[in-house]
Amino acid sequence: MNLPLINLDINFQLSIFSAIMQRVPGLVAVKEVESGKLLYINETGMDMLGSDDYAILEELLRQQHLGATNTKQTPVDTNPEERQWYNHAGKAFSGLYEEIRLKHANKDYCFIRISNLLSDRLHQQRINKELQRFGALFDYASIGILVTNKEGQIVLINDFALEQFGYEREELLMQKIEILTPPRIHHRHVGHRERYNDNPQSRPMGIGLDLFAVKKDGTEFPVEISLSYYQNEEGAFVIAYVNNITERKKSEEKIEKLNNELEQMVEERTQQLRNALEELEASKAELTVAFDKERELSELKSRFVSMASHEFRTPLSTILSSVFLLKQYEGEDDQPKRNKHIQRIVNSVTLLTDILNDFLSVGKIEEGKIQIRNSNFDVREHVGNVIQEMQGVIKASQDIAYQHAGRPEVFLDPSLLKHIVMNLLGNAIKFSNDDGVISIYTASEKEQFKLVVKDNGIGMSQEDQQHLFERFYRGANVSNIQGTGLGLSIVSKYAELMNGQISCESELEKGTTFTIIFTLDNQTDNFNHEVNPVN
Repeated sequence: MNLPLINLDINFQLSIFSAIMQRVPGLVAVKEVESGKLLYINETGMDMLGSDDYAILEELLRQQHLGATNTKQTPVDTNPEERQWYNHAGKAFSGLYEEIRLKHANKDYCFIRISNLLSDRLHQQRINKELQRFGALFDYASIGILVTNKEGQIVLINDFALEQFGYEREELLMQKIEILTPPRIHHRHVGHRERYNDNPQSRPMGIGLDLFAVKKDGTEFPVEISLSYYQNEEGAFVIAYVNNITERKKSEEKIEKLNNELEQMVEERTQQLRNALEELEASKAELTVAFDKERELSELKSRFVSMASHEFRTPLSTILSSVFLLKQYEGEDDQPKRNKHIQRIVNSVTLLTDILNDFLSVGKIEEGKIQIRNSNFDVREHVGNVIQEMQGVIKASQDIAYQHAGRPEVFLDPSLLKHIVMNLLGNAIKFSNDDGVISIYTASEKEQFKLVVKDNGIGMSQEDQQHLFERFYRGANVSNIQGTGLGLSIVSKYAELMNGQISCESELEKGTTFTIIFTLDNQTDNFNHEVNPVN
């Protein structure tokens, strides 16, 4: 039910009237017909007439016959007509004029409205320009644009899209959008379209998927599609922006191919670099080994010079003094004295020969010139002969006890084994007391041969045992006993060359036991197992 305006407060009615009149476009005024008095004019009217003085405005309206001036005429509303008027500055304007007659309290009033034709034309011109801009944007866009209605029918399509798909405009208008999709996805696309219509929003289409469209000739091509929508009195519409990305896909494939080739090249270069680094590391390792050998050789030479200057001095001095004294003993009764000094010379020469032999052995070992010549021989007899040769160097009351167990024949290098036995036996003689007993034990089994040399001499500390097989190393308690510090190093190397393992057990002032276990090649004949003591 409508509320009559007359029921409202008069001031409130006037406020409503004033607000409405200010919003009405163009000039709006109210005049009293009989007196011609201007009762109201809006701000737009004042601007159009160029004054806000009511007296001037009344005169301008009167001069230009705007508003009813003949009170004898029957009040009649006029239809809008185009008229011309002038503002206070004398400038002419054209517009549509209309007036409405009304009566209140037995008085006649005239409601005047003048619209500015120029404003209307400018408004229309702006609309036309916007339509032209839209047409240019739509028709000359470098992307395909399609507009479909809610049923999926194409209602608008630009020239670029027509060129993309190879159709004429009349062939596509009012056709379902599925005509532009591959046949294999028609049924799915209908479902996607209907779901979009239920919840339309501006978004890319098929995020993360490869989308394809189809031309009139059936050719498929990759596309990128964005969707938008709008709604007016005619209904809801969907706008699709279709971009042919064939060239981009080709570029991406080229880039991917180049990336793969580049990755392959990087991998190959990395492998080459890795190989070069490995070779460099190998060369570095070889250089390190060579440098260590060179440094070791240098140390060997330095130690040899130091040792030779010390070890050679004593026997040479002995020889020199003995030769000098021999000249003093010319009589026959001095023969015992001459024999004594001759023996001293022989012993000194033997010592020098042993020292030189040690150095020759070390040199051969370092150069890898030691050749293993294994053969079958009677080890019991072989060790017995070595003991006999050592009788000339044993001390006055020392005794050597030898025992053998197992078959007598072994398959080893007899020369290297002799050197090992002589060295270990010589050390036992040298570092034992004058009345000490030295034990040698050998045992031959099917796959092993064991050699044990034991003495009750001065022994060695645990610390010295850690460096026992190093070249030139000598224990702390043997500094006053002649020796080169090479013997055990040579024994260890010879044992290693013959598949042997050497071990040592020793205690200060209680003696030392050396044990070497050789792994045999099983090329010996079978002998009876027996224990044979040899004194």
